[in-house]
Amino acid sequence: MTIDEKFMCRCLQLAKKGEGFTRPNPMVGAVIVHNGQIIGEGYHRRFAEAHAEVNAIRSVKNTALLPSSTMYVSLEPCAHHGKTPPCAELVIEKKIPKVVIAVSDPNPQVSGKGIEMMRDAGIDVTVGILRKEAGELNRAFFVNQLYNRPYVILKWAQSADGFIDHKRSAAEEKAPARISNDLTHSIVHKFRTRVQGIMVGTNTALLDNPKLTARKWFGDNPTRIIIDREAKIPPDAAIFNDDARVIVFTQSDYPIKKGNIKPIIIDFNGDTNRQILKHLYTEKIYSVIVEGGARLLSTFIEKDLWDEAYVEISEKELISGVNAPEISMDNAIIKKYLDSTQHHLKNKITQNFL
Repeated sequence: MTIDEKFMCRCLQLAKKGEGFTRPNPMVGAVIVHNGQIIGEGYHRRFAEAHAEVNAIRSVKNTALLPSSTMYVSLEPCAHHGKTPPCAELVIEKKIPKVVIAVSDPNPQVSGKGIEMMRDAGIDVTVGILRKEAGELNRAFFVNQLYNRPYVILKWAQSADGFIDHKRSAAEEKAPARISNDLTHSIVHKFRTRVQGIMVGTNTALLDNPKLTARKWFGDNPTRIIIDREAKIPPDAAIFNDDARVIVFTQSDYPIKKGNIKPIIIDFNGDTNRQILKHLYTEKIYSVIVEGGARLLSTFIEKDLWDEAYVEISEKELISGVNAPEISMDNAIIKKYLDSTQHHLKNKITQNFL
């Protein structure tokens, strides 16, 4: 590992401290080094608050050292006025002579402008140190900026013989198949706190009557997203309780009127998946877990509109039931949880854009 890589690793460690608090902004860490020693460091703590570069500069006790120091930062310093002033201007103002950047800003409208501004001011700028690792950390942010859609995570549990549930035609007919164990069930709730939306189709809402909250983990509940084309879900369904906001995609005026429910009309004869993602992005939903059912999950797989998938495969068998979605398990990261194995997949779109 080179000296530059060593200090960039520290930037990435710092950046990760902002996980869950900076969105829709990226997680960013910054380190200021003088004669091989760290004299300042910071990270972007929360959306609309000071960026990593600002916090790093503020932490330096002897600011007279800045004109002979190097700043390491995990993402290109911004060059535009947003919630905060441009960080590239601050770096120039403080006369920092050298800046090492992991990866440039993915937003096509601003990418490279911060780098150009600093170079025009005579700063020695290096780009690409731990580029892959930095892009991996902010994978969701990159997808948002490049594709103008939410980051899509698919999640389901299936039996050893390839079923995700019993075949049921009504909620009273039979309870949902218990495939996940207590540990993996809690992990699912942890995932829910890390995204802004959680989506299910009509049948899942009708048959399982889910709350879709993160009640088994500390954190915020995501916005619940339901597809209810024909308004079949009853008003007393658990998914409509006051625990979280609800977005319903439907084909006409929605009969259930509550303050936490926002209906959105879409054309179900068109590409519903892309319409849904477009509307969610407009609603500032930048990451979403699709939890079911099999038909809804399969449409995202077939249209290649997913970025990650978590597939839990249990040792239990159901013998018959609803077939699990089909997805390639090539290159999956595998973890064992009691009597289940979790297969973590990353779509080639996500793998290749960096």
